[in-house]
Amino acid sequence: MPLVRISVDGGWSRERLGKLSDAIHRALVDAAKAPAEGKFQIVTEHAAGGIVHPPAFQGIPKTDGIVIVQITMNAGRAPEVKRGLYAALAANCLEAAGVEPDDLVVSLVEVPKENWSWGRGVMTYAPE
Repeated sequence: MPLVRISVDGGWSRERLGKLSDAIHRALVDAAKAPAEGKFQIVTEHAAGGIVHPPAFQGIPKTDGIVIVQITMNAGRAPEVKRGLYAALAANCLEAAGVEPDDLVVSLVEVPKENWSWGRGVMTYAPE
């Protein structure tokens, strides 16, 4: 079950943010087989200039429409799954919320299963 942080510059409508949120979750479910019922996201809107970035990085231009997505999830997915996830994220975010693929930055943070507690003060994925 991933935990997703989504950062955008301010000025987005609630409707567009909702579409972006749904598009990201749909990509995780479809491409990475994340549980559909496990949508945990933190959406942060920053004041103008609150997301600092160069005009281009790795030969890819960036604009003020940049969206940064950090996904923390269980380790172990194959590189092909991750490639499919990145492609699905780019396609879904463009279609649903108009985010240009060049402006979508994704950071995937993989953690061991024992690093999760989804409540009750217990180690969710590691039995005692």
